[in-house]
Amino acid sequence: MEEIIKKAGLTSYQLKCIAIVTMLVDHTGAILFPGEMLWRMAGRLSFPIFCFLLVEGFCHTHDVRLYLVRLGGFALISEIPYDIAFHGKILEFEGQNVFFTLFLGVVLMCMLRRCIEWPVKITAVLLVMWLAVSLRVDYSFKGIFLIAVFFLCRECLWARLAGGAVWNFLWNGSIQGYGALAMIPVALYNGRQGRKMKYFFYAFYPVHLLVLFLISEVMMKQAG
Repeated sequence: MEEIIKKAGLTSYQLKCIAIVTMLVDHTGAILFPGEMLWRMAGRLSFPIFCFLLVEGFCHTHDVRLYLVRLGGFALISEIPYDIAFHGKILEFEGQNVFFTLFLGVVLMCMLRRCIEWPVKITAVLLVMWLAVSLRVDYSFKGIFLIAVFFLCRECLWARLAGGAVWNFLWNGSIQGYGALAMIPVALYNGRQGRKMKYFFYAFYPVHLLVLFLISEVMMKQAG
């Protein structure tokens, strides 16, 4: 089964495209059509795929520090577009964008890579989950927990898929349950990088938020 996936599966580039498209659908619904939940349902696939790709990127990067610098830099760049699009303010600190979540996820993986004993690993996970709550990052401690699941189960495909699917049902009746479908493209990952457009995917996040905000402003003026 895994050999077939490796030959005919999806590259990380193709997975990123799926994540980007579903994220765009999700944010379009959240910003432009907040009453229509179909947009948000489709968008639930995005975050689990991004977390899976984050772990893959961490495991294959030759420079973890540069990886952290990129994520941290785009977290700062994206914060104003994020606040404007979702809160209507240039800066507010009630919630931070998803790049902060991913940044903390990489910090956690650095810690887990150095930990040997399981009690220490568990302590590291709980510590970073606490940081996520304290900093009010997107997806909060649950986002960090998903990254931990993907990282700790990286040697077993079925454990990753099962853990990634179950995670989506830890939201007390939320539509995040639809995110379990993200495990279908993840299962088809063939381990190959594919086309390289690294900074496009990073830059897409703040740019699309600004574009959606401008569209929402135009729609409000036309409605008024």
